[in-house]
Amino acid sequence: MTTTASPSSATASATTHGERRLDFSKAAPGAAQAQLAMERYVRGCGLEHSLLELVKLRASYMNGCAYCVDMHSKDARAEGETEQRIYAIPVWRETPFFTPRERAALAFTEAVTAIGHAGVPDDVYDEARAHFADAELANLTMAVIVINGWNRLSVTFRTPPGSYTRPK
Repeated sequence: MTTTASPSSATASATTHGERRLDFSKAAPGAAQAQLAMERYVRGCGLEHSLLELVKLRASYMNGCAYCVDMHSKDARAEGETEQRIYAIPVWRETPFFTPRERAALAFTEAVTAIGHAGVPDDVYDEARAHFADAELANLTMAVIVINGWNRLSVTFRTPPGSYTRPK
């Protein structure tokens, strides 16, 4: 039996690192400002910045967003995150490097990011509830929503990975 790649998967892999398609912030500045406002809210919501970077990295890995993985790994490093933990995010379940609260947030991030597959399973939700107060859980959900939005914009319009420089 011979298997061949579908035309869509062959095209996707051949064009993944192509030229930037569109600078969405210039094309739709109001939409970009709305997304930035949500980002500012999440940054100031009271959740630990280290936790937010883990969430952003996990969703970005899941969504295949090289630009966002580059950005958030740089930001996490600058804020003191270890290389070991950054590299382990895609395989966090198999490592002892994350706290129970971080593990609950990573599992919740995965479920919300892949919500079309099975929703947010009760066990994942219940574990998140055990580690996050009501407002924190609502804010964690917003953090996942926001990074998924950035991922979709950056992947769709091919924001060039490696072009991010952390503000001083």
